[in-house]
Amino acid sequence: MTEGHDGGVGAPPRKHRALLAAVVALIVAVSAAIYATVGLDDGTRDRTPLTSGRLPHNDAAPASTGTWVGAWSTSPAGPEPGTAERGMAGRSVRNVVHTSASGSGARVTLSNLYGRSPLTVTHASVALAADDDGAAAEPGTMRRLTFAGSPGVVVPAGGQVTSDVARIAVPRGADVLITSYSPVPSGPVTYHPHARQTSYVADGDRTEDVSATAYTGTTPYWRYVTALDVLSHEAVGTIVALGDSITDGAGATMNADHRWPDFLAERLRAAAAGGRNVPRYSVVNQGISGNRLLTSGPGRPAANASTLSRFSRDVLGRTNVKVVVVAIGVNDVLHSPELADRDRIVEGLRTLVDMAHARGLKVVGATITPFGGYGRYTDARETMRQQVNEEIREGRVFDEVVDFDKALRDRYDPRRLRAEYDSGDHLHPSDRGYARMAAALDLTTLTTHQRTGVPS
Repeated sequence: MTEGHDGGVGAPPRKHRALLAAVVALIVAVSAAIYATVGLDDGTRDRTPLTSGRLPHNDAAPASTGTWVGAWSTSPAGPEPGTAERGMAGRSVRNVVHTSASGSGARVTLSNLYGRSPLTVTHASVALAADDDGAAAEPGTMRRLTFAGSPGVVVPAGGQVTSDVARIAVPRGADVLITSYSPVPSGPVTYHPHARQTSYVADGDRTEDVSATAYTGTTPYWRYVTALDVLSHEAVGTIVALGDSITDGAGATMNADHRWPDFLAERLRAAAAGGRNVPRYSVVNQGISGNRLLTSGPGRPAANASTLSRFSRDVLGRTNVKVVVVAIGVNDVLHSPELADRDRIVEGLRTLVDMAHARGLKVVGATITPFGGYGRYTDARETMRQQVNEEIREGRVFDEVVDFDKALRDRYDPRRLRAEYDSGDHLHPSDRGYARMAAALDLTTLTTHQRTGVPS
């Protein structure tokens, strides 16, 4: 399959900037209204249990001590092609996800954002994977998920649900299997297409199968599942990495967890283990390939919603968020007319910061990385990229800055990625490039006890 890609200069009179900001604010307000029932759902609404009878066995656990954090999450990106009629009816969907924090209990969020009819889930489970690349569960770790005490749930079209807490010890850096079964057609499947992770499908209800034998189907997608939270004694908050395909991990090795947020999570863990005074935060990835700051895709709700319109859902709606690292804008530059104005991008970024500050979050912003040699490169777009980066570097946008451009660019031709950091398409980093991005982020900027002011 083909990966999704990220993918004129001139400033308007200054008097137009207020109008631009007002237009952006209107877009955000309308989008927030559209997504309010989904993005801010804490798992207590829209739950319709299928039964209230006694469970064959009960793996639900009451809340214990610790702090709820996001161990993994992903952004719903659109309706899966070819699933409009039947969805995944009659098949078990086993998603493989990788954790950035440990915990003594877990809860799972399932989304039917792009469904046109209710999603009936009669059976769901969570387990640790037996190995690094497969559908088999570690013996003794399989747990049945419940929803308000029931083994099944109906997820309304456009809605989401969060399971009860399951008693399961989740290690940091583990692969976790999240499996669901729906016996009836449900319409389009809500999915994340560029997972960089192989997941699995089986015919029939094989939700609690420990063996991988029945899971003969493979997929590069995550379906339905959008979050795994853990009750942690290790982490005290969550960092959200927000961006496009460069955050999503396009170009990284499959099944290797080599996206830059994965490397950042490992850096935080290693630094804490070494006694450094760094934040004890998990890291979750809310990148969507092809995502743009200002422009959404087609449909209602929009496929590949703009960063502005999905901010409430994908950042404010995540569990116990403390910091957001924003790496967005390259697609807005690449898809802009030759004479497009950089101020719309800068004002859009400032609007993200305002939304984060309204919820007490700190914002670390990244410069836009080079794309010389990529098919949509033009000198005008390069000038536009440099202009936006200048605003970011000068501290006129974010609380703190991470200079991904400087970290990745070729010193002899700064319009391009350095060769060893280039995955080959001259836009997306290689595994080494993603590791370099994580290394460029000063971990002390992730502390939240003090925040620098951003000029308005």
